[in-house]
Amino acid sequence: MDKETLNELLEQVANGKVTPAQALKKLRWQPVESISDFARLDHHRGLRQSMPEFVYGEGKSPEQVVAIMSAMVERTGRALATRVTAAHYEAVRAGLPDTVHNPIARTLSVNGFQKVEIGNVLVIAAGTSDVAVAEEAAEVLRFLGNATRTLYDVGVAGIHRLLEHANFLQEADVLIVVAGMEGALPSVVGGLVESPVIAVPTSVGYGASFQGLAALLGMLNSCATGLTVVNIDNGLGAATAAHRLLTRMRAAAKRHAEASSVEEAITR
Repeated sequence: MDKETLNELLEQVANGKVTPAQALKKLRWQPVESISDFARLDHHRGLRQSMPEFVYGEGKSPEQVVAIMSAMVERTGRALATRVTAAHYEAVRAGLPDTVHNPIARTLSVNGFQKVEIGNVLVIAAGTSDVAVAEEAAEVLRFLGNATRTLYDVGVAGIHRLLEHANFLQEADVLIVVAGMEGALPSVVGGLVESPVIAVPTSVGYGASFQGLAALLGMLNSCATGLTVVNIDNGLGAATAAHRLLTRMRAAAKRHAEASSVEEAITR
């Protein structure tokens, strides 16, 4: 259950459309639901974090992913899984026909959140080989209702490709920059914009890249101040970090608007 669903239920109680007993019945199930002996779902995470629990598909059987996502959709109306295979998709689609599969991002989603107009994210990938991780980030952001734009294959080996899209950089409220090899692109972007920049190292590169360790260390040692770095190939982590930033931005904008309305009403 998320904040919007709970607020709607409380409004129905206040309007007399739902009795307190009926509301209690809807809320009676425990926030944690056991799925057989392999999962314990945190259905109330949306109330605490403004985003639900996500399903990490890698290492789970298709049957396990189906059971988990079905339980999530039944309780909260939506679900998202990452690091899935075609077998996961076929199994989930059989039980949840509205499932959307992005094979590049390796995600499955059902009934994403309504799009929020305040705040936007730009997801940048240094090279085409980094796009899978970038797409994971973009899919998670869109599922959570964030306006999301992508800009791919603009790495430092041809920096003019990035600079010709300077307007995209300046318009973004949060930027996610995905890069492998030496991981230099986030430093470049971080030196060009004032918005928060979240760097994602990827495991793309030749032997001395050490499966992304070189890019990770390069980003952690960036001379661009204020750069945030997540784990190797962790597109979901970058997306949820960006969502947290935007959520607080929206809350602040709402508080400011409400305070301005009260002040305006008093001065009339």
